[in-house]
Amino acid sequence: MKFSCERLLLLTAILTASRVVASKSPVPELEGLLITARDGSVKISGYDLKTGITTTIDADVEETGSIVLKSQLFCEIVRKLPSGFVTLSVSEGYLAKIVCGMSEFNILGASSHNFPELPILDTQKSVTVKGGVLKDMITQTNFAVSDNESRPIHTGALFEINGGSMTVVAVDGYRLALRHEDIEREAEEPMSFVVPGAALNEVEKISSGQEDEVLISLGSKHVMFSIEDTVLISRRLEGEFLDYKNAVPQERKYSVTADRRALIEAVERVSLIINDKQKSPLRCTFGDGVLKMQAVSTLGRAHDECPIEGDAEDLEIGFNDKFLLEALRAAPADEVSVHLSSGITPCLILPVDESGKFLYMILPVRLRTNES
Repeated sequence: MKFSCERLLLLTAILTASRVVASKSPVPELEGLLITARDGSVKISGYDLKTGITTTIDADVEETGSIVLKSQLFCEIVRKLPSGFVTLSVSEGYLAKIVCGMSEFNILGASSHNFPELPILDTQKSVTVKGGVLKDMITQTNFAVSDNESRPIHTGALFEINGGSMTVVAVDGYRLALRHEDIEREAEEPMSFVVPGAALNEVEKISSGQEDEVLISLGSKHVMFSIEDTVLISRRLEGEFLDYKNAVPQERKYSVTADRRALIEAVERVSLIINDKQKSPLRCTFGDGVLKMQAVSTLGRAHDECPIEGDAEDLEIGFNDKFLLEALRAAPADEVSVHLSSGITPCLILPVDESGKFLYMILPVRLRTNES
């Protein structure tokens, strides 16, 4: 195998594919990247047996072939090379020679035959969405994906695509994040599937272009995201996802609005006193035109206030400060609407100027009288 390509192009491809490479694995090849050269292009693949990423770049291919190279070492070598064209050639014994300008490296690779074969998608359904839309939908929901492996289905986000609409939902037992968006190209058939949160983190990172089109292809066991010359394939999560439509309360006794940035800053200030180990709640009192916040921990006591519009008759409710902050930071609006019924029922947060596109539900934390 022998090919030449521009260094920055090669480095970008390596960084993209290496996102899913295992740092340590009983299968040594899973710690490497599969490099395949043929027909004027080089394909670089990473795979951890759950998620695979393949990206293709243009190259001057003199000899076709393939090799597996240690991801971390290969990446650092190419990163440190001078600007210009890189030539990679492989001789007997899987010895890879990397040359760029006056720099030369010889490193030992491995046979591509031992690299696990990436899944082949038996495509059943597909839909195309804008990269910017998909990125925003993942950003505004994936933070609420569960990390509790006892309910594997909730360690991913639910995608529901029907006609010209797409909904993404994430839950972890304490909160729910929902993002809805109309898509330009209608899906020919309804689609419903759950993608692992870890895979969606990678999709978010490679969905950088606002106008780039992303093809989502659904198979019986896997889902594939194709973004220009990069393809990510992930296993689907199987199981019964939460019936989120019935989980969201319809009765909302109180509704107040607040400036999102002012609310974030007030919560951040009070949270400084919260001890992570003790998990002290954020005590919120929704009065007439003002939200009073208080926290007490072994570090001390903090109090702050944020102006609001509306009156919840001094309703007192406790929140996990981290969960509240993540929702406010994700909300795609300058003003948010907070809907409450009591101190022990779920609270809803919605953007004021985004009709039905984002919804966040958070369960309250039970307050104790000695915490006030």
